Amino acid sequence: MSHPIQTGLLAYGMSGRIFHAPFLATSPHFQLRAVVERSRKQATELYPDILSLGSVAELLADPEIELVVVNTPNGTHFELARQALQAGKHVLIEKPVATTVAELDELLQLAHERQLHVFGYQNRRWDSDFQLVRQVVESGQLGQLTEVHFRFDRYKAALNAKAFKEDPATPGSGLSFDLGPHVLDQALSLFGEPAQVHKTLASHRPGSRVDDYFHLHLSYPGGLNVFVTGSLLTAAPVPAYVLHGTHGSFQLQRTDVQETQLDQGLLPTDAAYGHDPAGSAGAITVVAENGEKTVTYLSTPQGNYPALFEAVYQALRHDRPYPVRAEELRWQLQALEQ
Repeated sequence: MSHPIQTGLLAYGMSGRIFHAPFLATSPHFQLRAVVERSRKQATELYPDILSLGSVAELLADPEIELVVVNTPNGTHFELARQALQAGKHVLIEKPVATTVAELDELLQLAHERQLHVFGYQNRRWDSDFQLVRQVVESGQLGQLTEVHFRFDRYKAALNAKAFKEDPATPGSGLSFDLGPHVLDQALSLFGEPAQVHKTLASHRPGSRVDDYFHLHLSYPGGLNVFVTGSLLTAAPVPAYVLHGTHGSFQLQRTDVQETQLDQGLLPTDAAYGHDPAGSAGAITVVAENGEKTVTYLSTPQGNYPALFEAVYQALRHDRPYPVRAEELRWQLQALEQ
């Protein structure tokens, strides 16, 4: 077996603790070597063998580190990824990988010149609920799709305690750059580049200065219309996934439990990991030629964030294509930036 990929985390906040460290520490393909912790030294409580460093510069200077996870605030992704590439490291960048198309192109060009990889961390492709949506779409049971809705809703009326998330002068602030990359990536990974994009942003929370609502209408050749939406003032969420086609419809709530399990300390190697509770099913309604409707309930598959890290490993060690393609990241930023 190839030697594990020596990996460094640029932060150990919520993202590092939940979405990265558990996978890097339990996969035989990775070695979680170092983390940047400027003040509170928490990572070593769970991972006593890792290096807890006081600065990004220290981490990038470590010649053993091959892969750097850029999981810092949105507005810092470009500059820190650029520094990591200049230091000869591959980068796995949290969403959004950058805040403009120009920034993304600069990172891709720098990586090409140095024979390095830029990986977009789009973990929601491996949510249990979205995997079921993909299965339904690829099965063709709905016929030709005509209308698709993807939503990511929360209810958080209070302003975020992290000031940079509420500052319109900070690149990548606002809900469209926070939750938007999740649903946009899901749509783009299924349907490709849209012919047109129309975007609506709004701000409704008291005192808010950034968008806390977004709605993007993606138009495709052949008449397919895809709508991706997110809100911070949705107290009673509607189904997160709604698909209509010439032969039927499909609806599913957001069900994936991986984030909750990881937050509670469950490891990806646990037998219960990624399995949604009973009743987490989507309803598919198919109409026969005689007009008769048949409703079937489909259970969600196991959530599979480990597959993202496996894909990174396969790309680095065996030169296999990474599923989150550069052009998909570019289409995403084009939609967000316009």
